[in-house]
Amino acid sequence: MRIVVTSVFVDDQEKALRFYTETLGFVKKADVPLGDARWLTVVSPEDPDGTELLLEPDGHPAVRPFKQALVEDGIPLTSFAVDDVQSEFERLRTLGVAFTQEPVAAGDVTTAVFDDTCGNLIQIANT
Repeated sequence: MRIVVTSVFVDDQEKALRFYTETLGFVKKADVPLGDARWLTVVSPEDPDGTELLLEPDGHPAVRPFKQALVEDGIPLTSFAVDDVQSEFERLRTLGVAFTQEPVAAGDVTTAVFDDTCGNLIQIANT
């Protein structure tokens, strides 16, 4: 068994696509119209056949309160691996990304948390 697709709920798919591709550096993989929404996925350019991240609309009534509660408590929705958290933090901050947690070391792991502009907090951690 392996993970093929995972999701982040976004408040605006087009805005999310711009942020996740132009700012974070992911690459669009699938873009299929589905009524008012799209099956819209991105992948890492380092692993184009790897796990897809679905930029899923947050229209279900349970989603927005869930996202809001996580943000209010400072809890990231998901985590992305990077080689160097400090370098990625500096690169993203230069691009205007708002961080809610600057890099923090905890043993062998360093993490930082940013706002994805679509209603989520995302953690980056060293690999």
